[in-house]
Amino acid sequence: MAGTSKGEQASPRGEETRTLILDTAEGMFATHGYSGVTMRALTAEAGVNLAAVNYHFGSKDALLLEVFRRGGLAINRERARLLRAAEARSAPEPAPVREILRALFEPPLRATLTEQRKTGGRSIYMQFVARAVLDGPPEMRALIEQDVRHLERFVDALSRALPQLAREDLLWRFHFAMGALHALYHDLRRLEALSGGACDLTDVEAIIGRVVDFAATGLEAK
Repeated sequence: MAGTSKGEQASPRGEETRTLILDTAEGMFATHGYSGVTMRALTAEAGVNLAAVNYHFGSKDALLLEVFRRGGLAINRERARLLRAAEARSAPEPAPVREILRALFEPPLRATLTEQRKTGGRSIYMQFVARAVLDGPPEMRALIEQDVRHLERFVDALSRALPQLAREDLLWRFHFAMGALHALYHDLRRLEALSGGACDLTDVEAIIGRVVDFAATGLEAK
C-alpha cells in the first residue's frame, strides 16, 4: 500500500491504514519483541510508509501503547458488561462471588484459549503483552503495573459480596486469584506436560469453571 495524504488518512481508508498498522505491529511485537522490530521492517510488512505511522501514532513507543490499549479495552468492556449483568440479576443483593469472578475471568480466557485451540499456540495478544513487559518502554510496564482502574470495580463488588473480609485481606486474596488467571495465559503447556495429557486443555468452558471455583474458594475461605 502506498503512503496516503492527510485527507485520505482522515477518511475510511485512513482508518483502514491505522488498523492495518496496529494489526501488523501486534503480530510483529509478539513474534520478535519490541526491541526486535524496526520501524523499517514494520512499515515494509504493513506496506505503508513511515509518514503514515507517524501521522497516526507519532512514535514506536506510542504505537506499542496503542496496541496494548486496543486489546485491553475490548476485554475490559466485556468484563464490565458481564459484571453489570451479574449485579442486575442479583439486585438489591450483592452479586455472588462466582459470578463476579466469571465476569472478570471469562473475557480474557475465552479470547486467549479459543485462539490457542485454533492455532496451537498462545494468542497473539497475550504473546504481545508478555514480550512488551520484558522489553517494552518503561511507559508500557508502568501502564500494565499501575493502571488498575478496570480492576477496582471488581474489588468493590467482591467487597460487597464478602463484607466480613477486611479490605487488606480481600486485596491479598484478589491478587492471588489474578495470579491463577495469569498462569492460564502463560503456563498451560507446563500443565499439559505435567498431566501427561490427562488435563483437557481444549474445553474452554471447563477451564473457566475450574479457575472460577479455585479463586472463589480462596476468596471465601474462613
